[in-house]
Amino acid sequence: MHFLRILGVSVLAWSVICLTGAASSYGSLLQRGANPSYWELLGEWGGAHALMVLFSAVLYLALERWPQSLASPRGIARTYLLVLLLFLPLECAFVSLQQDRSWFAVFLELTWTTFTFVTVAGIRIWQIQRARETDNLTLRLELEQQRLAALRGQLEPHFLFNALNAVSALVRMDDKGATLSAISRLSGLLRYAQAAGARDWVTLAEELQFVRDYLSLQSMRYGDRLQVSIEGDSGAVLAADCPPLLLQPLVENALRHDLDCHDGDSDIMLRFAEQGGMLHIHISNSVHEVPPNPGLGMGLRNIEARLRIACGSGAGLRTARGGGRFVAEITMPMYFAA
Repeated sequence: MHFLRILGVSVLAWSVICLTGAASSYGSLLQRGANPSYWELLGEWGGAHALMVLFSAVLYLALERWPQSLASPRGIARTYLLVLLLFLPLECAFVSLQQDRSWFAVFLELTWTTFTFVTVAGIRIWQIQRARETDNLTLRLELEQQRLAALRGQLEPHFLFNALNAVSALVRMDDKGATLSAISRLSGLLRYAQAAGARDWVTLAEELQFVRDYLSLQSMRYGDRLQVSIEGDSGAVLAADCPPLLLQPLVENALRHDLDCHDGDSDIMLRFAEQGGMLHIHISNSVHEVPPNPGLGMGLRNIEARLRIACGSGAGLRTARGGGRFVAEITMPMYFAA
């Protein structure tokens, strides 16, 4: 069945060549004052190239069966010489049956054979390169998916550890009511983290609600020391999509490197905006001149890697410190679920 399909394509291609060649011959003869029959000329072209039709199909199948013959210039040259050795004498003999035994006929058949080989080999080389590119893209996608799964695996235990710290602090305060409420909030947070961790995208509204719940849990630990303000959380911004668990590590970073380092007050500001089809997320917190908590920067590196996997070069994370505040800014394209 595959051979018949390839043979059909070869017949179609050579039919176009013969139709064009017969038309050219017809016009040339008319200019010389002759009165030729186009259909007779077409029949001559078709008869002279009948063997080429079969040769083209067989050559394509042979190069498909042995792609290594096209793997190097030397291999291509050897294959071409083999084609000339096996096919050209057969083609010349076929043409000689039509009473054309001149050296020009041999040269013409050499030209047609070379043309056919170059065309078919070129098609196969293009197909091989395209298949290789597709395989490479598939492999890269699989590797990126594995990397994303590994990043998620790092994030979830990290989040759980810090959320449990908040509950532990309430236990030490011996406040049973607050502890039970915190455990209930933690249960809801874990349900979201588990569900969202299995998805590639969530809406910003879902992600922001998760952050609100997380801050509510932490406020039971820090009390009035923790002040939070959120701006721009409306309209198309909330409907936009983002990778899950994107904001919580930045909020957690603000708590770990500021409130945990002193006994004073602190504030966290979240600001969202849309401009020119880009989503801008600004998260900042006050910082005090105290020794920071040690850390490996896993949260920031994790976010950068996840943004790069999800959005490519169109997204990024920028951090800066100045004016008594630490600022993290995420910029990414506005995505909406279909």
